[in-house]
Amino acid sequence: AGGLPVKDRRKVILYGLGAAVVLRIGFALITTWLLGVIGLLLAGGVLLLWVCWKMWRELREQITHDQENARAVLDNDPTTEPRAKPAKSFKQAFLQVLIADVSMSLDNVLAVAGAAREHPAILVFGLLLSIVLMGVAASAIANLLHKHRWIGFVGLAIVLYVALHMIWEGHRSVVMDLHKTTAYNAVAPSFVDITPDEVAAHRKHR
Repeated sequence: AGGLPVKDRRKVILYGLGAAVVLRIGFALITTWLLGVIGLLLAGGVLLLWVCWKMWRELREQITHDQENARAVLDNDPTTEPRAKPAKSFKQAFLQVLIADVSMSLDNVLAVAGAAREHPAILVFGLLLSIVLMGVAASAIANLLHKHRWIGFVGLAIVLYVALHMIWEGHRSVVMDLHKTTAYNAVAPSFVDITPDEVAAHRKHR
């Protein structure tokens, strides 16, 4: 939402926060079913990777645009005078936020549910805490992004880490769900082998 006008930016943040709340509550209500869906975490990671790609393109386009405008000012050439960058549409921004919400809400709920399976109160507390933190930080972060573009690359690195972590954990989860651990360990390097303890922990959380 950092590339939008202030009015639209606030709307995207508000709608995105609302979507995140609804998604987290919805996913929490069907946690048991979600835990049984093979490949769900992997799919969420791939979706989040798409969001990373979109973020990278937008950051690069903004840098290129700023550089072109800086050259136009220095050259004092009327044929290359500074021009406004085409604004991202509200629909594009909200779609990107929504896809990120789906992926990260899924990761958040599955992680908290796995850790708090025997303690529902911890699940509720964890979800409420994540929602409150999002509400407090979202607007401030969007304003910072608008003023300091480099912060966008920090955010991109964090989202990329989450996406790769989801893909890593997701693909291993698929292997264990399909009972292909032995075949996987036979072809994978030894340092990425799926251990018996990992299999036991995975089965406990299913």
